Amino acid sequence: MASMTKPALLNVLVQIGLVAFTVLGFALTALKLPQYGLICNLISQIFWLYSAYQAWRRAEQVGMYIASIFISFILLGGVVNYWLY
Repeated sequence: MASMTKPALLNVLVQIGLVAFTVLGFALTALKLPQYGLICNLISQIFWLYSAYQAWRRAEQVGMYIASIFISFILLGGVVNYWLY
């Protein structure tokens, strides 16, 4: 078995994190635990922002990157709303 290069391994980890935290965030929200769902979705934004940035740089797909930035701020506002007030 050939070893994976660092960029390939990073991409695999990013894709796993993206799916895992996004699905977990939606599941927690559906289970009436939105405060935890927001945190998981905010964590998933790290992976979304990285993937969207790569798509922007490689294929000039800037829309997904801009949407990810706005979604990050919306989720951050939700976390502040649930956890700090």
